[in-house]
Parts: sequence; structure tokens; C-alpha cells
Amino acid sequence: MSAPPDLESLRLLVYVAELGSVGRAARAMGIAQPSATKRLAALERRAGLPLLVRTPHGSTLTTDGKLVVAWATTLLAAAEEFQGSLTALRTNRSAALRIAASMTIAEALLPRWLSDLRRSEPDVHVGLTVTNSTEVARLVLGDSDVDLGFVEGPTLTEGLASRVVGADQLIVVVPPAHPWARRRRPLRAAEVAATPLVVREPGSGTRETLDRVLVRFTPVEPELELGSNAAVKGAAVAGIAPAVLSRHAVEADLAAGSLIEVTVADLRLERRLRAVWQQGRRLAGPAAALLRVIVN
Repeated sequence: MSAPPDLESLRLLVYVAELGSVGRAARAMGIAQPSATKRLAALERRAGLPLLVRTPHGSTLTTDGKLVVAWATTLLAAAEEFQGSLTALRTNRSAALRIAASMTIAEALLPRWLSDLRRSEPDVHVGLTVTNSTEVARLVLGDSDVDLGFVEGPTLTEGLASRVVGADQLIVVVPPAHPWARRRRPLRAAEVAATPLVVREPGSGTRETLDRVLVRFTPVEPELELGSNAAVKGAAVAGIAPAVLSRHAVEADLAAGSLIEVTVADLRLERRLRAVWQQGRRLAGPAAALLRVIVN
């Protein structure tokens, strides 16, 4: 591929994977179907690969198409994070409260917490950086002026003070067509360890929790390592491989039926969610107010 495809064409391909037809994907994007068909054809020419199998009943992804969708989901999530970071950078110049949060917490919990904070502190401006737990710890300990961080890993970085603000559970998920979705008996942890999975990248709290639990089984190499919950979900929905994610991250997918939870009899993937700040530093002002909102 001589040049990367445009993001809107990749977003269209992801919609086709999720919705099952070019027509429905075109409607979701707000464009005409002929225009969508031309975009997808151009995307296939640029990739030099067939990405879709078109039938009278809809469109399905080729094996290469499934991989491209998984990568596209990562790229689209990164683009959204980039835009959000630019917004945060502009906001941070006047922000009264600067936060860094792991992805699961930022996506599933922080919106409600910040809404509650706004009711009690309506004049507080918040700047938010979303990244993985390892990077959150680095930002809190570094010179980034982050007042408060939120992490989800099983270990706490030296130099951080913390307070537990919630609990979480990781679960194994597959699309409805996967054989595991039809199992009558729970999986065993050894089976999960022996299966190439779609997982988060090293440094994420989700990945650290999973690695610590499966290490006694000498797990196989992951099928894919992706840098966001959205990318992992996209790969799982596309049928690339089973995935392990926070229940918070997949609640909507479970409710919609696009992903199915698979019970594992002997695997406990529970973890604590923590607010963190520099040891020896007393929380005050908006940071202390947000922590009170969360724990009260």
C-alpha cells in the first residue's frame, strides 16, 4: 500500500463488518450506497487485497478483511484519542483539575463521576488525558502537572498514594458464531491459556491482570495485541479470536448480543480500581472534591 487509506473509508469498512451490508453501513455513515461501494472498491485496490465477499444477502469479511478491520479499529481509536488529546491540551491551559485515566475507567466511569462533580463544583474546568495504567502512573509521578490519576492494574507503582474507588471484573467474550458461545460446560483456565487471544497492549491494567492470572499455565502468544478497548472489541466482533476485556467495556455489546460472555470455571479476573496521586502530596481543591464525589 503506497499511502494509508483515508479514515472515513476505514470507518465504512468497520460499519460493514458490524452491520453486515454495504447499504446499512452507508446509511450509518450518512452517504449514498453507490458512493460507499466506490469507496470500498478503492480501499480494496489500495490494499491490494479482497476485503469483502458480496452476496445477495449482504457482505461478509474475508480473512484479510477481518484483520484489516481489527487494525482499522485501532487506528480510528487512536485518531479519536489524538483529537481528544488536542482538546485536552487546549483545555489544560486553563484547567483547574488535570486528570489522567486508564481507558476502561475513562470510558465507563469517569463521565458519571465528572457529571457528579459538576453538580457540586460547577465552575471547575477539567483536562483529561486517556492512556494505559502504566502511562498514567508515569504522568502522575512526572512533571506533567497531573493532579489525579486513575489506574486499574493489580500492582501500584512505587511513589504513588492511592485510594480504591471501585472494583472490576475481566471476562472472556466471543461473537455469537464462535464455538465457545454454544458450550454447555464452562471453559477451564488452561483452555483459555492455550488459545491465542485478542488482548490489550503491555502496560495496560487489563493486560497485567490477565498475564498474572494465566502465568502458571504458560500461555501461548496472543493473536493480536491492540492499544484500546474499542480495537479489542472490534477484533472480537469480527471473529479474529476470543478477547478478554473489562465487563464495563463490553456491557453495551453484551446487551446488543454482538458479543457473548463465556464462563470460565476456574479463572477469577477481578481487580480494584484506584485513584492515585504523588506520595506525600495532600489532595486539595478540585482533586479532593472529585475523590469525595466518587467514594461518598
